[in-house]
Amino acid sequence: MSENNEKNIKKTGKSQDTSDEKKEELTVEQKLKESENKLLRSLAEIENQRRRFEKEIKDAFEFGSFNFAKESLAILDNLDRAKNAIKNDEVLKKNKDLDRFLENISIIEKDLVTIFERNRITKINTKGKKFDPNLHQAMTEIEDENSEAGTIVQEIQCGYMLGERLLRPALVGVSKKKISKNEEKGEKKDKN
Repeated sequence: MSENNEKNIKKTGKSQDTSDEKKEELTVEQKLKESENKLLRSLAEIENQRRRFEKEIKDAFEFGSFNFAKESLAILDNLDRAKNAIKNDEVLKKNKDLDRFLENISIIEKDLVTIFERNRITKINTKGKKFDPNLHQAMTEIEDENSEAGTIVQEIQCGYMLGERLLRPALVGVSKKKISKNEEKGEKKDKN
């Protein structure tokens, strides 16, 4: 029997050795898989960071002049205000050279608009459009029977885009339905 026990012990020992080897192999395989996963995550993170940097560089080239462009709009606004002020001034209206002076201001204004367009600064078209809070800023509501509610009926200040980015919203007057006196009285009764 002792021989059988010895054989069993040898067999068990061998089987334990083999199971230990398998555990070691599994742990080595597990370590390898873990290392592979870490490597893949690191590579993905590096790729994401590279894409982010590329986007930031692209944005810097595209929108680096954003503040300059935004401040330059004041020049265009002031030229327009100057033209309107000169046209409405009674003393200057009598001046025979007024038309030539206004023409020169218009030329400067057109040149500035051309420079803006070359640099992808475009005017937002507002007349007759539906109010869009992403592009427009409502300054007033105007009762208008001819327009659908929420339609832009007045442009107070032009808005501009730099590429696909809003440079300055258009300041607008938006139409609303005209409330009749009967509806107005009904609303007052409801509130009381």
